[in-house]
Amino acid sequence: MIRADLANRKALVTGASSGIGLATLELFARSGAKVALNHLPDDARGPEQVARLKAAGVDVIAAPGNVAEPGEAEQMVKAAIQDLGGLDYLFNNAGTPVASAPVPPDDMDRLDEAFWQTILNTNLIGPFRCARAASTALRTAKGAIVNTASVAGLGQQGSSSAYAASKSGLVSLTRSLARGFGPDVRVNAVAPGAVNSPWQKGWPEERKQATIEKAVLKRRCEPEDIAEVVLFLCAGGAMVTGQTIVVDGGLTL
Repeated sequence: MIRADLANRKALVTGASSGIGLATLELFARSGAKVALNHLPDDARGPEQVARLKAAGVDVIAAPGNVAEPGEAEQMVKAAIQDLGGLDYLFNNAGTPVASAPVPPDDMDRLDEAFWQTILNTNLIGPFRCARAASTALRTAKGAIVNTASVAGLGQQGSSSAYAASKSGLVSLTRSLARGFGPDVRVNAVAPGAVNSPWQKGWPEERKQATIEKAVLKRRCEPEDIAEVVLFLCAGGAMVTGQTIVVDGGLTL
């Protein structure tokens, strides 16, 4: 696991109560950063993780709020910045597939208005809300934003057509934000493939094994694999902006 010297740095991670978000937040913290753990207000895992991390000596604050809700997302970001005393890194990780199992492309009836609104408000508009709310603090710090896209946004099917569309939109938004925030703030994205995270733990074993066999590196990604790339894009990569880095062990090769 790579490290960086993030002493005196402040980071906000959305969707950080589990999986990729939690792994990244812990890596930032172990590297010396003060961190804000965003979680849904009704998700008990958030306060539990904050308590666990504080007991372990981590400089962490809770940042409850739903990025899918206009106003609430911005309020959460501004409160986190105030409590942290500034902001260097924003990791827009919060997202949802809505469906617990893949929705085939021909099953359009399941993709109703509510499905689309939840997907887009969380996966696409949510990162924009948070980036806009953090703009002043990030520009002051000459910081960085990383968004969690997906290989589903780069031509793969993903959990549904709506999910793939939201992640394709996020890839495009990442480029637009890089233009809009430059030269002060770098904006990039990571595109995970099959990750051993809470979203995919319920998959049938044969489906999990199929992703391992298809991957060039012959294993599924762990959340920590994604966290390492996020850390690089935040603390390193001084000339990298507007890019989406695929982290899938060669699954899509």
